[in-house]
Amino acid sequence: MSTPLATVATEFLERQGLAKSTVQSYELTLLPLLAEYGSYPIEILSRSILTAYLDGLSHLAYTTHQRHQAIIQALFNFGVDRGYLKANPLARLQRRKPNPERDEHFSDRVIRYLSPAQIAQLYQVVTPHCRTNALVHLLHRSGARIAELLTLNLADLHLSERKFQVIGKGNKTRWCFYSEDAASALTKYLQYYRHRDHPALFTAQQSLTRVVTRLSYRTAHRDWTRLIESAPELDGIRMHDLRHTFATERVGLMGIEELRALMGHTNLQTTLRYQKVTSERAEIVAHSALERLLQDP
Repeated sequence: MSTPLATVATEFLERQGLAKSTVQSYELTLLPLLAEYGSYPIEILSRSILTAYLDGLSHLAYTTHQRHQAIIQALFNFGVDRGYLKANPLARLQRRKPNPERDEHFSDRVIRYLSPAQIAQLYQVVTPHCRTNALVHLLHRSGARIAELLTLNLADLHLSERKFQVIGKGNKTRWCFYSEDAASALTKYLQYYRHRDHPALFTAQQSLTRVVTRLSYRTAHRDWTRLIESAPELDGIRMHDLRHTFATERVGLMGIEELRALMGHTNLQTTLRYQKVTSERAEIVAHSALERLLQDP
């Protein structure tokens, strides 16, 4: 029996773990779509119908349009997961680009990093997967590269001091330090999920042979992609963006040479890129300052 799009959307919005603000944001995005196609069986909503709908949202700024598309794509991914569809009709649909004639331009952000809201959302979606949760915490809190973490052995960690040493680009050795919350996520992974018969810090077991190996980038990336696809706010982010986030969070809190040492940069100019204040970050800081001023007597 056919299932209306409105029914699937209701199930999509009632999933456990969604913050109230996230649900409200999704609802505002999906209401116009449901007003037009809510009674339609989800399986007859073709790519041409949905792209025509998205093309009709020409009044939206390109960033808002991209968010609408990401949320609608997530809804249809949910439909696939629940067995209402065999494939997502919007799969691999390109996002709308900025239109210079409307004074739209790409963001001046030269470095991709996550906002505080995105970090909170990321931690929420990876928490159920203990290995990825530990990996994400270490990436974000230490600033290490994903390749550097995947080559670590358990013996390389100084657990009591919350630090480890990596060999980065150019065979340069440096120390990385991580926070208490990362230590907590790592401890849980080590106690209950890591395979003890392999020296690697992050391990995996082959599904057919049951052989335990070092976690590969391919498997780590597969888990990452599967976990974040349910959160449109995280659409397009990469594991490497957590390293950029680590650096942007520390600009102004330490000297540029200290940050350079933590990042393992050979060229100081590479580190200096993080001092560039973007319009997005300036807006976050401005709003935070206004909130503090309003709270002061």
